[in-house]
Amino acid sequence: MIKAKKKFGQNFLKDESIKKKIIQSMPNDDKLVVEIGPGLGDLTKELLCASKRVVAFEIDLELCGYLQKIFKTEIQSGQFQLICSDVLEVWKNTSLRDEEYHLIANLPYYVATNIILKALDDNKCRSILVMIQKEVAVKFSAKSGEKTFSALSILANTIAKSQILFDVGSSCFDPPPKVTSSVLKLEKFSDFLAKDLFESTHEVERFKAFLKIAFRQPRKLLIKNLQQNYQKETLTDLFGTLDIETKARPHQLKISDYHLLFKNLNK
Repeated sequence: MIKAKKKFGQNFLKDESIKKKIIQSMPNDDKLVVEIGPGLGDLTKELLCASKRVVAFEIDLELCGYLQKIFKTEIQSGQFQLICSDVLEVWKNTSLRDEEYHLIANLPYYVATNIILKALDDNKCRSILVMIQKEVAVKFSAKSGEKTFSALSILANTIAKSQILFDVGSSCFDPPPKVTSSVLKLEKFSDFLAKDLFESTHEVERFKAFLKIAFRQPRKLLIKNLQQNYQKETLTDLFGTLDIETKARPHQLKISDYHLLFKNLNK
């Protein structure tokens, strides 16, 4: 019997009802499915039974050997491809695949944020369905005005519709983690660059840097954070023009306010 390895942050999902709910939440089309961390192959099996084409990335070589045996027929038929590698090593500066795909994963907590950000940047990835630590899921799905609203919330909701579908208790895993998990779904807009928000992917990177400045100290006034990179007079005038309260804290602005600030400060 294969045991979960702490160094890979493994917690195997054992609750059958949760597995079914995750599969039912997948987009209903014939696009390729990319699975990160298939583990013991339970979700993989359900995807293949639903006639999905699946490419899975597994970093654990012991699990890779196990998956190669139980999915031997699907591998031979071409329905299933198993890549025994760290997905982040493959996913350097390009799209993960040459065709559009949906991402599904039960992500280790230590790598969850990084992988979601990579998927948001990847134009070939059309949707993201991940089980992650609830605290991280809340940051990606938070709305303006909520204390948890952050740079991650703005990025995610600029590119996609982000929502927490349901929570998953620790008893649903083996071994049980010390935290509650959530299933987060991000459905990308058809072409967010075409919404006149950004002119290029380079500008997206500049917007990310701007948000880091804005949320550098999230409990301070936003204008104070921005003063570390922009002149106070410029900011005061711009806040007045855009009807933004100078005493507002970063989480209190709308997403559209951040886009307007960015555009005007980076003309």
